[in-house]
Amino acid sequence: MTTFPGSARVEMVMGMPVSVDIRTALPVREMTPLLDDAFSWLRWVEDTFSPVREDSQIGRLNRGQTIKQIPELIEVLHRCDEISQATDGYFEARINGVTDPSGYIKGWALERLSRALVNAGAGDHRISAGEDIRVRGSAAPGKRWRVGIRDPRKDVIRKVVFAHDLGIATSGGAPIVNPHTGAVEEGLGSVTVIGPDLGQADAYATAIYAMGPMLSRRFAADLAAAGPYQTMIITRDGQEVSTPGFAEFSGSEARMAG
Repeated sequence: MTTFPGSARVEMVMGMPVSVDIRTALPVREMTPLLDDAFSWLRWVEDTFSPVREDSQIGRLNRGQTIKQIPELIEVLHRCDEISQATDGYFEARINGVTDPSGYIKGWALERLSRALVNAGAGDHRISAGEDIRVRGSAAPGKRWRVGIRDPRKDVIRKVVFAHDLGIATSGGAPIVNPHTGAVEEGLGSVTVIGPDLGQADAYATAIYAMGPMLSRRFAADLAAAGPYQTMIITRDGQEVSTPGFAEFSGSEARMAG
């Protein structure tokens, strides 16, 4: 039986290049449909949750039209409400009567896709969409994935993390509104959150960025103390502030790999 040592594909989805890189050796007859299904899922997410498409469920919701009670839609809106409460409203999917789960949906979609690939037997993979990245398994036998965290404002690599199983989300490349003031937050350069669930990390990164320079550090420290999510904040003047657990993925491992 012929197998691939792995396969990668890049397609435009959600207005950006999305990469699915599978390193698990699978039969030829399984690899192509697996990648086809991966991008079909991402396009379904875009068609369902895009706030700018009038025929999406979010678009219909915002115009007061009847929406389908899709389990995934209920799940996403519920999770957004929970994260809003956990971040004191600095992550908010509903502002001025308009629903927009964009700060959560991309990470959520990639996380769900990653779990589906594991269930399909493709446990070694990396999925990337903009500054959201999900890795599982190994890049090569016995080797962790090496992921460069890019400063979205300066387009330079600020940190390299090494992991077998991690979600990595960076905010700051696009304008982020502080829900409490309605103004675009401009006090930070970027925020990267790493942890076991990419959707959660994505939403936390958005919220921490929206908090601005002072509150962001306090919340990041509390978040790290309470659980598995670690944060790296880049200030407007280029300084780097990280929670202690961030070094576990970028310190000695980076030196050993180098």
